[in-house]
Amino acid sequence: MTEATPINAVMRALADPTRRAVFEQVVNSGEITVVDLTRGSGVTQGAVSQHLKALKQAGLVAERPEGRKVYYRAQPDGLAPLVDWMSHYGVFWRERFADLRTLLKEIDP
Repeated sequence: MTEATPINAVMRALADPTRRAVFEQVVNSGEITVVDLTRGSGVTQGAVSQHLKALKQAGLVAERPEGRKVYYRAQPDGLAPLVDWMSHYGVFWRERFADLRTLLKEIDP
């Protein structure tokens, strides 16, 4: 399983619904600027910038400056700590459900 720090950073970054929405927009767009993220979102440009900063610190997005604009794109490996954590517990639950299935067959053949 992964270290606590990366998984905590990813979970903390994705815990905020607005930040998750910003992240989803970045994922779906390939590359996008703060201005484009702000347009029609109902969130201020400053707030979007703060959300992007948190996503960047968690390793979920990367930035590419070009002139006066900065383009943001999703970092595919950024979700790895979360995927690893979920995989660990997925095995746990699959085993428990298999045990439950066996028990239910024994009780009611």
